[in-house]
Amino acid sequence: MQRFEYKVIPAPKRGEKARGVKTTEERFAYALTQLMNTLGAEGWDYVRADALPCDERVGLTGTRTTFQNVLVFRRIIGAAGADPGPSARLLLQDMAAAQAPRLGPADSPMAGSAPAVGPAKPDLAAE
Repeated sequence: MQRFEYKVIPAPKRGEKARGVKTTEERFAYALTQLMNTLGAEGWDYVRADALPCDERVGLTGTRTTFQNVLVFRRIIGAAGADPGPSARLLLQDMAAAQAPRLGPADSPMAGSAPAVGPAKPDLAAE
């Protein structure tokens, strides 16, 4: 079973200037290309882009919901040259601790009668 580590970063909001890149669309695509190539060189695979809601404070007591554009990347934990990082190590430890051994079928109940049901102490019933 493969385990993955995920990285979520804000999507760029502006394009980058470069030689031969003139329009807004080309500059934005260039900025995304540079970002994805940098993370790809570190072993991250692009998964998807999302717009997720985020509550922000407005004034002293108000809030407003905005949407943040993020890019999601993942890489296999334990891949050559990939350090899982402290958060992934903690996650792996939690997953290992959570895997309890499976138990077999329950034994049949012992023969005999069940105890009487009632108050723990007889004097509590009188009060």
